[in-house]
Amino acid sequence: MRTRVASLILFAGLLGWAAALLVTGKDAPAGTAPAAVAQPKFSVDPTPLATGAAPQVASYADMVERVQPAVVSVYSTKIVTSRATDPWARLFGAPSRPRAEKEEGLGSGVIVSPDGYIITNNHVVEGADELSVLLPDDREFRATLIGSDPKTDVAVIKIEAEGLTTVTLADSDQLRVGDVVFAFGNPLGVGQTVTMGIVSAKGRNSLGLLENVAGYEDFIQTDAAINMGNSGGALVDAKGRLVGINSAIVSTTKGNIGIGFAIPINLAASIMHSLVETGTVARGYLGASAETVTPEILEALKLPNTMRGVVITNVNDGGPAEAAGLKPADVIFAVDGRPVTALEDLRLLIAQTTPGSQVKIEYARDGEKRAVDVELGQFTEQPNELVDGVEVEPVSAELRRRLGLDPRVAGLVITRVAENSPYAGYLIPDVVIVEINRSVASDLAGARGLLRDGRNLLLVYYRGQYRYLTLNKD
Repeated sequence: MRTRVASLILFAGLLGWAAALLVTGKDAPAGTAPAAVAQPKFSVDPTPLATGAAPQVASYADMVERVQPAVVSVYSTKIVTSRATDPWARLFGAPSRPRAEKEEGLGSGVIVSPDGYIITNNHVVEGADELSVLLPDDREFRATLIGSDPKTDVAVIKIEAEGLTTVTLADSDQLRVGDVVFAFGNPLGVGQTVTMGIVSAKGRNSLGLLENVAGYEDFIQTDAAINMGNSGGALVDAKGRLVGINSAIVSTTKGNIGIGFAIPINLAASIMHSLVETGTVARGYLGASAETVTPEILEALKLPNTMRGVVITNVNDGGPAEAAGLKPADVIFAVDGRPVTALEDLRLLIAQTTPGSQVKIEYARDGEKRAVDVELGQFTEQPNELVDGVEVEPVSAELRRRLGLDPRVAGLVITRVAENSPYAGYLIPDVVIVEINRSVASDLAGARGLLRDGRNLLLVYYRGQYRYLTLNKD
C-alpha cells in the first residue's frame, strides 16, 4: 500500500506520471496476430445497485463470508545489494564490499477465476524473484507472474489450483458517489481484514501516483480504511461484487486517514485480458498532441467560455487523426459520448480503446460542433527502456543462472542496446546496473527516478567485477 506524507510516497516503489500524451506515439508495424489464449472464466454482474430508499441493514456478514475466500495474501521476495562500508577499509583505501540481502514484501490479491488467475497491483510484484500466495484456508502456492502494467499499476499472477472461490465483477462505471463499499486485504500482516466506507469520489486522475511511468490514473476514492498490505486487495460493493483493486492512500501519518484509492475494475479487467492474451497491453493511438483548454484559448477560438475539452496542438503525419481530418485548434469535448474535460480524460479514453477499432470524436471547429469516426492505431512504447535505446530487466533467478551471477549481485540487467542508441558501445548487454548516483537500482521505475539530466554516476557489475561509470543524460 502506498501513502503520501506532504507528497505522494509509494510503499513498494514510487511510480509516476510524465506529461507526454499517449496519442503522440507511433503506429505499430503490421504483424502476425498472436495465437488465441484461453481467458480466465469469471462472472460479471453489470446491474447497478438499487436506487431510492433501502431497508435497514443490520449486518453485512453474509456478504463478507462470500467474498473472504477470494481475497488472498501475496508475498514477494527479491535479492537486493547494498554497499557495506568498513571504516578501516575506507581509511586504507580498500573498496567497500557488496552485501546481498533478502527483501520481502506483502500485498493482497483477488481470485477472479476458479483456475487460479489473481489480480493484484504491479507495485506488489515488481522486481520480485519469487512470489507466493496464501489463501484464507492457509493453503500456500507458488505464483507465476502472467504480466504487469506499471502504467495502470495492474498485475496478473496465477497459481496452479482448481475449483477456487472467486468474486463476481461489477460494472464500475455504474458506481455512484455515496455507494457503500468494503475494502478487503491483509493490512500490516495482521491477517485478512474488512473495512467499510463509501465511494467518496470517482475519476481521480491528477494525483501524480504514476508520473514516473507516464501512467493512466482513473481512481475510485473511498474512506474505507486502507493500509500497507491492502495493495491489490478487493474493493467490493454492498452486493459483494468487485468494483475496484485497492492501490494507494493519501496520508500525513503513513497510515489511513480516510483517503484511499482503488483502480476501477472495468479498467483492471481490460488490462488483465490483454496481459493474459499477449503478456503485454495494447493501447489505442490517435496521433495528435493536445492540451487542456483555458479561458484564453476558448476566447481566441471564439468558443463559449463554459466549454470544456482539449485543444489539438499538433497532428502527426500519416496518423489516425490526420486521416480522419482532425486539425490543430480543433477542440475535442467527447469520445464515444463520454465527456472529455481535460487532457487526462483523452489519454485514458484513447488508451483503453482496442487498436483498430473506431471511436466517435466530437469536436468544435470555427465555432461549430462536429463529429468524426476515427480508426485508432496501436500505440508502441518500450516499457523496459531506462535511457534512449537501452532496455533493462531486474535480476531474476533465470537471469542469475544464465549469466552466472554471484547470489549477492542485484540490480538491473541491460538486456538490449539499440544500434542507434547514443549509449551504444558504452553500455552493453549483460552489464548489471547496481547503483545510480549512489542509490540502489532495484526496479525500473525507481531507477528512472534516480537519473537526472547531465552527469550520472553508475556502479555496474560485469564479469565478476564492480566498477563505476559516468553517464551523461540529455
